[in-house]
Formats: sequence, structure tokens, C-alpha cells
Amino acid sequence: MIKRIVEISNPTYLHLRNRQMVIERDGVEAGNVPVEDLGVLILDHPGITHTQALLTACFENNVVVLVCDSKHLPCAILLPLDGHTLHSKTLGQQIAATEPTCKRLWQHVVQAKIREQAKVLHSATGNDTPLRAYAAKVKSGDPENIEAQAARIYWQRLFGPEFRRNPDTPGINAMLNYGYAVMRGAVARAVVGAGLHPALGVHHRNQYNSFALADDLMEPLRPLVDIKVYEVCELMPDTPKLTPENKRSLLEILGWDCSIGERKFPLMVALHQYAASVRKVLAGEEKDVEIPVL
Repeated sequence: MIKRIVEISNPTYLHLRNRQMVIERDGVEAGNVPVEDLGVLILDHPGITHTQALLTACFENNVVVLVCDSKHLPCAILLPLDGHTLHSKTLGQQIAATEPTCKRLWQHVVQAKIREQAKVLHSATGNDTPLRAYAAKVKSGDPENIEAQAARIYWQRLFGPEFRRNPDTPGINAMLNYGYAVMRGAVARAVVGAGLHPALGVHHRNQYNSFALADDLMEPLRPLVDIKVYEVCELMPDTPKLTPENKRSLLEILGWDCSIGERKFPLMVALHQYAASVRKVLAGEEKDVEIPVL
């Protein structure tokens, strides 16, 4: 079943009734959603209030809750502490994963990211040179930082020679920030659901980053956000900016059909297959990770 992505962007009172999230505005019920149908709940207004019972029900159903800041960008991710019946066993295997295993996994992630970037460039410009060749150059652990070399070419080809990827600037960067933040939350949800700990990354290992593994695993998925932002910008006559309509367009990404091998899934479903594959690699049960691609 495809889980729903719900964004609340008005002063709203959210509470639980009969296992449903009830949405009230100005004392009038505006709608309700079964909590078990939720995948991502985005809270984007300082006037939103909610009950403890609703949050508890969300976590019992593995719903990721994203809280947005004054710029309407997700600034916090709330996840359940226990998302898998074999969490302790899986956590032990994750901690015990060898360095060669982690480096090989990161190699596969970077290769997949660059291949997806090449697809994006081919779709947007008709020219993916030399990114496909770059993907083949990535070695275990990416010691030569081919990822960064490809990125320098990628961004200027996609959004023009003047574009710089700067998270603190508006326009295109703000739209990328929003899409990435939602993707990060969805990946973190899948990671927890697989029994893995999101803070234990294979490449990103900053002690202050509680979602290092989610950041690792979302790298091949960033191009999905990139191509959607590109498409949105192509339809905008004025300076690109993050609007409610554009946010809704970016949320559609989680429902896109993706492939894992010969199988097709909506991205929200594919993320759980992806996380389960990562768990098997870290446990030494498999060597190759299954990464969703468009």
C-alpha cells in the first residue's frame, strides 16, 4: 500500500479519534486521515497544535513527522525509537560492519548517484558526457572524490554556469532544500523500519549528525529531486521560488514509479526494499545493494 504524504500549512488543531488523525480549523472539522495510511506528516505553520496521543499513534505506525521552520523548510525529523522486531540484532550487525564493506557500499551509492545525474542531464540537455564515464571510475570508498568532480559539471550543465549549490540562498536552492529534506525524512523512515540506526553512517560520520545513514542512502535519490526542480523551473516565467504549488509538485516525487532490478515500485515502497538491501549488505548476507532508479 502506498502511504500518504500530508502537509499541514495553516493554523490547525490535530488530534486522534478512532485511530484517525482529525484536522480541525477554527473549531470546525476539516477532514480526517487514518493514521495507518500516513507515511509522512509535514507540519508547516507555527499555529499548529497537536496531541500527544496523535504523535504516539504516528510513531506506532512508523510515520515520519517533519517540522518546518520560518522559511517553510523542514528543520526537524521525528521518528520512532523502535521500528523493527529485530532491532537489537540488526543494530549489532550494523555496528560490526567492516570498513571494506562500508567502503564498497559507498562505492555503489556514488556510482548510482552519478549514473542518475547522467540520466537527468540527458533528459534536460541531451548530453550526459562525461558523467557516465565518471561513474565507472569510482573506486571502493571513492578515494579520488569522483562524486565532487561529477557534481561540478552536473550543476552548471543543469541550471547554468552561474548556478552555485548554496543551501542558504532562495530560488532554485530553496526548492532543492525542500525536496531533499522530504526525501531525507522518507529515507530515514525506511532506515528505521529496516531496524537500522540512522545515526550510524557508512560515509557521513559526523558526531553531530543524527541521520548520517539516511544522508548516505539518499545520495542516489537526490537527482529525482533535481529533475523535478528543473521541470518546475522550466514552467515558471519569473524567478524560481518555493511556493505552495511547487511544494506540492515536489511531494509527488515520493509516489513516482521506480525500478529495483526487474521490479517496479512507488518510491515510498522502493525505499523499504532499498533499506532492507542495505541491512543485508551490512550484515554480510549480500555484496551488492539494490538501489531504486527511475
